[in-house]
Amino acid sequence: MFRPALQNVDLLRLILWCWILLPEAVCSSDVDNCHEVKTAYMMRQIGPVELVPDKPATGESLRVCVHPGPSCCTSKMEDSYMAAVRSETQQKMRSYSFELKYLIAGHAKAFQETFKSLVSFTSNLTSSLFDSAYSTLSSDCRPLVSRLSNDIKLHLSGEPNSSLDHAVHRFYNDLFPLVYQRLLNPGMGRASPKVSPSPSPSSSRDDCLRMTRQDVSPFGPHPRLLVGSLSRALGAGRALSRLLGLAGEVVNVTEKVGLSRECGRGLVRMQYCSHCRGLTLIRPCTGLCVNIMRGCLVGVSELGSPWGSLVVLLQRLAAMLATSSGHNSMELALLAVRNHVNDAILHAQLHGPRITATVEKVCGPQVTSRVMLSVRPTASDVTTSVTPVTTSVTLVMSPWTLHPSRDPAIYQDLQLQSRRSLPLKGSRADKPRSLKKLARELQSSIQRYQWFFSELPEMLCESEMEVEQHTCWSGEDVVESYADRVVGSSLKAQRENPEMTVRNTDPVLKGAKQRLGQLTQELLVELGWASRTRSREEEEEGGSGHRERGSGDDCDDEDGCEGSGQENGEDESGGMSSGRDPDAKDAPPHRPPARPRGPSPPQASSTDSQY
Repeated sequence: MFRPALQNVDLLRLILWCWILLPEAVCSSDVDNCHEVKTAYMMRQIGPVELVPDKPATGESLRVCVHPGPSCCTSKMEDSYMAAVRSETQQKMRSYSFELKYLIAGHAKAFQETFKSLVSFTSNLTSSLFDSAYSTLSSDCRPLVSRLSNDIKLHLSGEPNSSLDHAVHRFYNDLFPLVYQRLLNPGMGRASPKVSPSPSPSSSRDDCLRMTRQDVSPFGPHPRLLVGSLSRALGAGRALSRLLGLAGEVVNVTEKVGLSRECGRGLVRMQYCSHCRGLTLIRPCTGLCVNIMRGCLVGVSELGSPWGSLVVLLQRLAAMLATSSGHNSMELALLAVRNHVNDAILHAQLHGPRITATVEKVCGPQVTSRVMLSVRPTASDVTTSVTPVTTSVTLVMSPWTLHPSRDPAIYQDLQLQSRRSLPLKGSRADKPRSLKKLARELQSSIQRYQWFFSELPEMLCESEMEVEQHTCWSGEDVVESYADRVVGSSLKAQRENPEMTVRNTDPVLKGAKQRLGQLTQELLVELGWASRTRSREEEEEGGSGHRERGSGDDCDDEDGCEGSGQENGEDESGGMSSGRDPDAKDAPPHRPPARPRGPSPPQASSTDSQY
């Protein structure tokens, strides 16, 4: 009866000596063959399955998955694992950034289409002014209006070299010869277009009129008022276009960034070195994954802070467009271009004698035909112009008809009539998508991506930790928990990464980080928000805490959200031709949104909503 007991004792001793003297892999039952490794190798399409040995072997010159004892890996398999793990990681990064990329590209395109629609409507509306009220200028003014509209479109698209001041002044410079020779002095003949290939006496005089327009000031303060109106109202749209353009570039850069060889070695140790031991189902430890992913994506993580600032600024700009009203409304400012041009021509007509005298001193006198003068406007001087938007009454006077000092009452009445010509709203067919609705969509959708690049390493690791296990792979062996320290994601912290050596970030990502910071700061200065932003940061550092702000996402009625513009600081003056240029007010900054846990797809919305 003692013989079976003695046999059991001998068996236990054999097992004990096996564990002490021989490697773990030899004693384990899963290394008798490499069938599971070959299956996993084939299922993941890592490389030719012929590279996987049938049984574990020793003596392989492994560079990454080095351990004593037999192994199911070869040096060629390590190379295949290296290429596969890099491709897998980049594919995961693209899958996570796909929704963000789609959100940015979709909204950038939608905003540009909306901007172009508004500007095209403004162009047609302004051209109709010349067709109905100033028919003698109509044919030659259409190209001028078209070029001004194209300049405004370029400005709203974020073109770096565009200038509203230059565009508006060029429009009035080209308009002055036409107004001078067709309205103020109709007997002087036809003004020559600026595209004349060879110089002539008329073209030389036109050039003189163009060059002296700002000195003569025939249109009074109206060119300056138009520049101020458009600059205030279009500033948010232009800044938003520039930010969306740069955001799309940054996302594309992060998708194309290459992973270093040191990163590839770390990823192989994390995901595939366990296969060499026959352990194809065990998951890497969370700490191991975070350290390796943060080391691989240290350049991407460095984008986190400037990217977060860009997202906050995008939210503020979207809130401004969504809640703007009155003088701050882009729609009203664009529609008011017609009124500004009409007031400018009216001003020139009312100051005809002074303008003509000044021009003759600078450009010399010119023989004129007989001109019929009248002291007061007649019935033929009053033109009723019917536009697709409103019915406006515009007074077109004969040269030298009135002067403000001669009859102030009539002058004030003419100014009042010019105010009534302002169209307030376009037809529904002219607006493919509501600007306010579009801005609200962006404001609510972009918030969840504020910390996207900072949290990308952790998000990639979450996909690896889907199954909860009591043991995990530490990169070298099976353990119950990860023993090394998990370091931060900054470049300075990564220099102490226990899993891989991190020296510098990718130069392309470093350049993207610099562009993000520069553009954000530049736009804050242009919008007058830089000082407010610094004050907010100092206040938060002093322990004021993070306060939630109302983003207006729950407001569906656009007219009912107008009041929230006061909170965002959009109660700026300017936009209408009122004869004065009031100062604009700075907008107080928004509080940054709460940190989201992970990205989620943007919400789709209807494109049939109206202003």
